[in-house]
Amino acid sequence: MDCVDFVELVTDFLEGVLCEDDERRFIEHLAECSGCETYLDQYRQTIATTGELTPDNISSDARQQLLSAFRNWQGQ
Repeated sequence: MDCVDFVELVTDFLEGVLCEDDERRFIEHLAECSGCETYLDQYRQTIATTGELTPDNISSDARQQLLSAFRNWQGQ
């Protein structure tokens, strides 16, 4: 799996709807790619902050706060 495939599957992974083979490939890629690990952490932080997987109704202020946080991401 490459990073493009990984990004396309993040939502399905978080929703727990990947088939067994795709989930295995997703986790294998995650173990080898720190960039995708950071991306997944950012996605999870968005969910924790907004309470939604896909925050369509996020306010402009909240959107700017998230963008600022991601620009300054330290990957703790």
